[in-house]
Amino acid sequence: MDNVQVKEGFYHDESYDVKGRFASYWHQINEVLILRPSSVLEVGLGNGFLSDYLRKIEVNLTTLDIDETLNPDVLGSVLKLPFENQEFDVIVCYQVLEHLPYDVVPIALGEMRRVSRRNVIISLPDATPKASIHLKLPLIFDGGIVLSLPLRFRKHVFDGQHYWEIGKKDTQLRTFKKVVRETGFIIEKTYRVYEHPWHRFFVLR
Repeated sequence: MDNVQVKEGFYHDESYDVKGRFASYWHQINEVLILRPSSVLEVGLGNGFLSDYLRKIEVNLTTLDIDETLNPDVLGSVLKLPFENQEFDVIVCYQVLEHLPYDVVPIALGEMRRVSRRNVIISLPDATPKASIHLKLPLIFDGGIVLSLPLRFRKHVFDGQHYWEIGKKDTQLRTFKKVVRETGFIIEKTYRVYEHPWHRFFVLR
């Protein structure tokens, strides 16, 4: 992606793949499998975990990244996807958009909407203060719930990687949802991963 500079070895550093991130990988995979797509485009390879897994279970997957050292199938930018309109059933873009200046995010969303026939799934960092609760109701529910707390929002400062994050002063959740809807998407669902609340998922149609 344009403007993305990831330091060498970043995706394979022991501080990157923390325990909660593997829970997030499960959601990355599960959201794809729920949709049973005939073709998937992955925008941004990261450490390759998702693409390796999906290919092993024979999902028809194409990968795209701006970083040629990651060996994507297609070298290119999310700001100008080198594909035809509606070329893929589903597009996934996990932990990528925050590496772009916020003012170009609508361009990226628009490109993914153009190339997708059905759904776009994204995940983003969510810095909103939260409380996590584990709820167990016999025969009904056993799992975690993340509650976002209405506390004062901080202004985001560029850290060399993230230009913005949900939950910061100028990019609160409701602000980002407005951007998504203005791009032409319907938000089918959004949630934070209980085991890793730093990651918020959106399933768009």
